[in-house]
Amino acid sequence: MHKIRTLIVDDEPLARDKIKTMLQGDTDMEIVAECADGLAAVVAIQKHMPDLVFLDVQMPELDGFGVLAKIGSSRMPNIIFVTAYDQYALQAFDVHAIDYLLKPFDRLRFEKALGRAKTQILQEKTADVNGKLLALIQDLRQQSTPPAEHKYVDRLVVKATGRIFFLKTEEVDWIEAAGNYVRLNSGKDAHLIRDTMSALEAKLDPSRFVRIHRSIIVNIDKIKEFQHWFNGEYVIELVDGQKLTSSRGYRENVGILLESGS
Repeated sequence: MHKIRTLIVDDEPLARDKIKTMLQGDTDMEIVAECADGLAAVVAIQKHMPDLVFLDVQMPELDGFGVLAKIGSSRMPNIIFVTAYDQYALQAFDVHAIDYLLKPFDRLRFEKALGRAKTQILQEKTADVNGKLLALIQDLRQQSTPPAEHKYVDRLVVKATGRIFFLKTEEVDWIEAAGNYVRLNSGKDAHLIRDTMSALEAKLDPSRFVRIHRSIIVNIDKIKEFQHWFNGEYVIELVDGQKLTSSRGYRENVGILLESGS
């Protein structure tokens, strides 16, 4: 069997290094390239035509599913998803028999996923894999508007200094835009995650979080009082003394919040 041409795609250098380390010594594998973002991954897949791709799902600008959409089913390599998705999305991976590595993963889980991929490649069941991938993506898109009890996240995945942990949304005081990131302010701590304000807002329960500014989302339970400002704007003081200013563009959100008696 020829060497399995492998591409590693993850926006975290430590995550890419971990996969490379676990592949060391495996004479069946040949790493042809590694990419730090989805756009570079599309170019690399088209250039190198890999047999196998370790593909991070959650990346800025173009995520893992966006990469697959651009590649198309006719040129789809075998995929092992690397993800920090919640349990509801993981059920979709299981249903469609698509392998994934849930961060943080260990060597045992890695070897199991790699073994399945090798078998798949050896048996040349690419068409079967493509069908499963397309069904998976459709299923996950439907999950973007799931039943109410599953619609909003209750924890967020934070990557920091080589570790990955979960932060409960109830522990977040307020959120602010920070370039290509958003900053989660929780007590005296602040954590940066790769996301957009709009995407994160869609994941949060609107009965618990309200967007008061293009760059600010606040936890309703952390609000102490409202102070009238200019032109229908408000200064919102949190229980820890932090003061945030709403903008006219989000005046309706603040008005609904005031009317609700929250």
